[in-house]
Amino acid sequence: MFAVYATITIFASLLYGSAAVVYLIGHEFPKAQLDMKRLPRSWAPVLGMLLAAGSLGLLGGFALPMLGTLAAAGLVLYFIGALLAHLRVESHNLANWAGFFATAVAALAADLVYHWS
Repeated sequence: MFAVYATITIFASLLYGSAAVVYLIGHEFPKAQLDMKRLPRSWAPVLGMLLAAGSLGLLGGFALPMLGTLAAAGLVLYFIGALLAHLRVESHNLANWAGFFATAVAALAADLVYHWS
């Protein structure tokens, strides 16, 4: 079971870490997404930091299991918020969101099964 947990956790950490970098370097894609959702561009660094914290927290879960669990749960909540932002502006282009959300759910499920069952 450890191999499954480690694979999902490392993949999720790399995914969210790369997304955090894209937000934090000021790339145009996150700005366009914020514009589409009618959210202030000033939120980009904050959202990037939340993604970075989630990414690092997942890795920290190898040493402190509760940290990984909280990070995975936080990422699930982050992407529920992203879904609400999409629905608020009636955006139905949810393919990217679904991939990010499914990865967060998988990371949380793998963490819970490995550490807490």
